[in-house]
Amino acid sequence: QVQLVESGGGLVQAGGSLRLSCAASGRTFSGYTMGWFRQAPGKEREFVVLITWSGGITYYTDSVKGRFTISRDNAKSTVYLQMNSLKPEDTAVYYCAAGTGGSNYNKPVGYDYWGQGTQVTVSS
Repeated sequence: QVQLVESGGGLVQAGGSLRLSCAASGRTFSGYTMGWFRQAPGKEREFVVLITWSGGITYYTDSVKGRFTISRDNAKSTVYLQMNSLKPEDTAVYYCAAGTGGSNYNKPVGYDYWGQGTQVTVSS
């Protein structure tokens, strides 16, 4: 089992920044691909970004490229999501997830463990 706890969400004006954190506990953290997903009201959960266990590979959905940056500190069992130039359409609950990657890297089914989510609200 891996327990994930997100933090850092909040209310920010368009153009602002937030940094989300996801702290892991339980089983070895370093072996997992870590992903961030988000879910807006009335919409399906969508993939945002992932980082492999070594940190050597990252993959971003097109809508956040150049604005969001994922990183991880395996010594602290924590993954971060730096979000800059936020837009109202980024408003959602953001979820951290841990999994083994593979062909479902951008789908919720590709991840085994999930945090409870943190709300990000971007006002116009």
